Amino acid sequence: MKTTDSYHKWVEWSEEDGVSIGKCPDLISGIHGDDPVRVYADLARVVEEVVAHFEQSGRQLPPPRVRPMQDVG
Repeated sequence: MKTTDSYHKWVEWSEEDGVSIGKCPDLISGIHGDDPVRVYADLARVVEEVVAHFEQSGRQLPPPRVRPMQDVG
């Protein structure tokens, strides 16, 4: 498993902003755009760049904390 796979990423529609917003709160505040598929691809690329930056600079990555909600039923 790649390090980036540990970090939960998702895209949701923002009615308020009228755009899709990609989120990975453990690493970045988010990105946005009109096409949710493109937003997810861009989000995955940005997360890879952030992880690479941490690794190249010798900084410790924050622990992954945000997890998908699980159906409790």
